[in-house]
Amino acid sequence: MAYRAFITRIIKEKNVQHEAEVLHQKKLVLENIKAQEEERKRIAVMIHDDIGNRLNILSLWLNNLDTQGDEQIKKNIYSQMSSLIDASRSISHSLYPVNLESVGLVLYVEELIANLSHKINISLQVMQGYEKKDLFVEVQLYRIIQEFTTNVIKHSDATDIWIYIKDYPDNMAVVISDNGQGFEYEKVKKGMGIKNIESRIKSMNAIHKWKKSFSNKGSRLIIKIPKYHEFPNQTSTD
Repeated sequence: MAYRAFITRIIKEKNVQHEAEVLHQKKLVLENIKAQEEERKRIAVMIHDDIGNRLNILSLWLNNLDTQGDEQIKKNIYSQMSSLIDASRSISHSLYPVNLESVGLVLYVEELIANLSHKINISLQVMQGYEKKDLFVEVQLYRIIQEFTTNVIKHSDATDIWIYIKDYPDNMAVVISDNGQGFEYEKVKKGMGIKNIESRIKSMNAIHKWKKSFSNKGSRLIIKIPKYHEFPNQTSTD
């Protein structure tokens, strides 16, 4: 009996130690992603608020120049200026969703859909009762949707993407699917696109599953995010 109790205690301690290790690794992922987001935000805000504003001012000055001089040169300068303004906005947007905090996830995703409408059809269904989440969760979800749509456009022959969001009492469900050629998870799981998506899912302490879409074509990503996504404080194993 004493030996059995001893073995049981050893197994229990090892399980607790293993759980503590897993939790520690998850926390490291979370801290790493938060640090990356802060740096992205700093650069994006600098581009958005500083470079973008300076370009807008230069554009206004150019518009207010007198009509004398070479009109073709002015047109060329204005064209280049307009391209630079668009480029700075695009770079800022790809680095960090600067205005997401003020407009919220749903409107920001709708803007992404509008920007991609010339490339692919994307439909967004947000079920009634959805409540705005904290900024970290909304940024991660936006990044996941952005990464998923980018991968689909680049690597599949899909014509449609569907995004479904619903709040439940204890968690939030997000389903993203497409009607493209799909992929074999084991063959692509080491790719940066899948790694980025799964790292962001882990950072929210969420669970996920990759599946074939309903028509057995394309891919489907199912994510469940707990209401309280932060990791619990690690308890001592002493």
